[in-house]
Amino acid sequence: MIQFQALLLRNEPSFSAKVETLPLSNLKNEGDVVVRVSWSGINYKDALAVTNTGKIIRGDFPFVPGIDLAGVVESSESPDFNKGDLVLSTGWGLGENIWGGYSSLQRLKASSLLKIPAGLSARDAMIVGTAGLTAMLAVLEIEKGPLGKIGPYLVTGATGGVGSFAVMALANAGYDVVAATGKADSHAYLRSLGASEIVERATLSASAKHSLDKARWSGCVDSVGSTTLESVISTTARHGTIAACGLAGGAELSTTVYPFILRGVRLIGIDSNTCPNEVRLVAWNRLALLAKAKDFGSLATEVALHDIPEASMRLMKGQVSGRIVVRID
Repeated sequence: MIQFQALLLRNEPSFSAKVETLPLSNLKNEGDVVVRVSWSGINYKDALAVTNTGKIIRGDFPFVPGIDLAGVVESSESPDFNKGDLVLSTGWGLGENIWGGYSSLQRLKASSLLKIPAGLSARDAMIVGTAGLTAMLAVLEIEKGPLGKIGPYLVTGATGGVGSFAVMALANAGYDVVAATGKADSHAYLRSLGASEIVERATLSASAKHSLDKARWSGCVDSVGSTTLESVISTTARHGTIAACGLAGGAELSTTVYPFILRGVRLIGIDSNTCPNEVRLVAWNRLALLAKAKDFGSLATEVALHDIPEASMRLMKGQVSGRIVVRID
């Protein structure tokens, strides 16, 4: 009998997260491609799900979390993929609505898969994961802005997965990057990614003093939200671009229309979950180019499948910089 291992979340008689061995018949997802998963990662959403801290899972329990996966096609009924293809999947409800990446085998629809671009290994792809993809989608929006590379660009939550990749991608593209963090011991790490200046998180998290404060940034990649984003909006220069892609600091937002109608500030939302595949391909190809210039391995801490609960708890406590990559096989 073919079996696979998976981190299974159960909610009866109480919540638990434990690696279990299951028969192939337990693969619940509908789909025309079976992937032998070799790598995944731990994102903020994953940590919320595994620690039972946030309402991330919308599927039925028991449930396999993990919003990212990479591996090799084991079998395919789709003309788009052949056995042996190196593939990845992020978003499209993976690890939220349908069983996710914390499983050594997974069945998926071909439409939710992409072939991993040349130059990226499966491990590299999962160091990137949803966090790096989100960051690159944000950078693509920054590049559409009218200010070009004039002035500094802020990255909030800079030591997190999204923030780390945003700092690295912007700096590599020639932007002057200011990184915001509350971790005093992370300055050398952020400068190694390309940040030219570090600002204290507390100077932003207290919210905006006025609807329009002194302009400081040509734009921002914000993964924090709430009062931090309020402060960023009020201090962004005329025609600056803010890419909002996270809520680590909260989902509430209180602002006025003045930055938008008097300064022409552009606030762009980044959705990496249902982003069209043609846009994803552009972002992943840019990430493959970035991998030639930067060592993605330096961003990653590697853990095994059974280590996910403990690593998720560390991430929730803010004890992680960069990315956690999960070895599945």
